[in-house]
Amino acid sequence: MNIVLWILQVLLGIYFLFVGVNHFIVPPGLPAPMSWVYELSTGLHYFSGTAEILAGLGLILPGLTKIQTRLTPLAGTGLVLVMVGAIVWHVQRGEVVNIFSNLILAVLAGFVAYGRWRLSPLPDRQNRSAW
Repeated sequence: MNIVLWILQVLLGIYFLFVGVNHFIVPPGLPAPMSWVYELSTGLHYFSGTAEILAGLGLILPGLTKIQTRLTPLAGTGLVLVMVGAIVWHVQRGEVVNIFSNLILAVLAGFVAYGRWRLSPLPDRQNRSAW
């Protein structure tokens, strides 16, 4: 289970780092399914971009450094909340494909959060336990 969780943590971490950075530097000429990006307010771009970058780092760095490993399940939980917000945004716009992809990302992030909280907690160098 530890290997599966690590694979998900790294993949989700890299994905959300990339997506978070894109909220700060919105590239021109995105394809039609991504046109919603242009309609977000500046504040929402900064909020979601910051949340995604921090959560992406929180999925990877605590496990690598073995410092504050309790942050990993919190990062996963934070991503679930961000994805719920994204689902609400896309439901209002009727974007079914985006709703589906946000739902999958929320489930994966939730699995990582639960997995690192209960199934296979990461060891913490400071106190030799996950919590």
